Amino acid sequence: MNTIFEQDLPPTPANYVALSPLTFIERSAAVYPDYPAVVYGGRRLSWAETWSRCRRLASALEKRGIEPGQTVAAMLPNVPAMFEAHFGVPLAGCVLNTLNIRLDAHAIHHMLAHGEAKAVLVDPEFKDVIKQAVEGLADKPLIIDVRDEEFFGESTGIGEIEYEALLQEGDPDYAYRLPNDEWQAISLNYTSGTTGDPKGVVYHHRGAYLNAVSNIMEWAMPHHPVYLWTLPMFHCNGWCFPWSIAARAGVNVCLRKVDPARINALIEEERVTHFSGAPIVLNALVNLPEAQKRVFDHPVKATTAGAAPPASIIAGVEKLGIEVTHVYGLTEVYGPVTVCAWHDAWDALPLEARAKIKARQGVRYHMLEALCVADPQTLEPVPRDGQAIGEILMRGNNVMKGYLKNVDATQKALAGGWYHTGDLAVWHEDGYIEIKDRSKDIIISGGENISTIEVESALYDHPAVEAAAVVARPDEKWGETPCAFVTLKPGYNDIDEAAIIAHCRERLAGFKVPKTVVFSELPKTSTGKIQKFVLRDEARGLDQR
Repeated sequence: MNTIFEQDLPPTPANYVALSPLTFIERSAAVYPDYPAVVYGGRRLSWAETWSRCRRLASALEKRGIEPGQTVAAMLPNVPAMFEAHFGVPLAGCVLNTLNIRLDAHAIHHMLAHGEAKAVLVDPEFKDVIKQAVEGLADKPLIIDVRDEEFFGESTGIGEIEYEALLQEGDPDYAYRLPNDEWQAISLNYTSGTTGDPKGVVYHHRGAYLNAVSNIMEWAMPHHPVYLWTLPMFHCNGWCFPWSIAARAGVNVCLRKVDPARINALIEEERVTHFSGAPIVLNALVNLPEAQKRVFDHPVKATTAGAAPPASIIAGVEKLGIEVTHVYGLTEVYGPVTVCAWHDAWDALPLEARAKIKARQGVRYHMLEALCVADPQTLEPVPRDGQAIGEILMRGNNVMKGYLKNVDATQKALAGGWYHTGDLAVWHEDGYIEIKDRSKDIIISGGENISTIEVESALYDHPAVEAAAVVARPDEKWGETPCAFVTLKPGYNDIDEAAIIAHCRERLAGFKVPKTVVFSELPKTSTGKIQKFVLRDEARGLDQR
């Protein structure tokens, strides 16, 4: 039954507008037209110029016959065109599909076919992959070459048209489309697909808007931040930061490839204030040769997410003058949606103690309506005792629309009115969550649950360990035992398995100590995550000891 307040007060265009992050760039271009927006090598683009280029892109796509609701893919590193695509593609009413640049042609072919891409923006570095990927597609997409003269000069492309020429076809005053319905899709992001074909995660304008604002709130981002793109823009649309930086009229310092020495140089040269990345990026900064390390004399903030960063990495980065904020999220929730919100009282703690607190995943973002740790079947919350393990469940507007063309997987992921993350955690008395493992990564040895994250943290405490990952190895007696894969820092070649095991025995219960240690380089995804499924296969193949 309608109340008296609903009967005569329906929404109108004056008081109800669909939320979309596309309005952010429109405002910044109007208010700060001459402020810098994009930096890449010797290129400098203002917000007015960037806004014009985005509208040209939208107009040109429409003139080329690409219709609202259709998909435009991008196989690009962190270059200006990738930033522009986050606005130009949806301004035409289309859906942006940013492709993982580390994938092979087979995987990309699947994504282009499944997402029904009508156009693909292609960087010279990946033209061979795209050339192979489009073979056999029933509906061949328009291929647009994006030259990168900073690195490749006048490279030969494979497309029908070059990006700058395409922009010249477009109208800088294009009457762009804002969505009438904020539930309209804005982007398509594919999961890693380690256990089968990757799933297509569909984002809507409302969720992108809210998560972009949440980034600003949780990080207390000021006007005109200088943001260094160490995080791939193809990953969860750069955690929605293209839209966040547009909202604050900041500077996007584009970085084609993660290079720790180059990151240090850019932070100093461009006076970078913010950057994001997986713990492996922070670890690379900590482990630079002493001659290349820098302690910055201006405020620098970093957000990190992915596998829980060991406390030793957080401590090491903060010694460089970089303030670390730990966030957590997944592709299905637009990137980060929880934060280890800081308390002033913790400032008095020793550095190592502060780092251990910062390693927690924390509490929900403002724009995430609900977060709990619960039994995934009964949905009953676990006790807030820091011991009981349950699954992290989420609810809010920044949960995906669902998986493209996969009703069953969507219903399973959103069962019971919650998004089921698959991550196992404990809930502390203060409401902060702390991940103990992925449900598929937990080791069950002799009936005891072993958190691989806990074992990895002990390994990272060893001064010789540069990177570490722990997986289950089959064992006839115990069912499974921990198997550690370790990369040593230069100069520590004398460290052997016995030394690593002895180190862990001092810090862990006996049943948690690795029974096997393998010294090797760790396989990683393009976003810096260690590929544990590869290591699990390797552990299963080890000769029984």
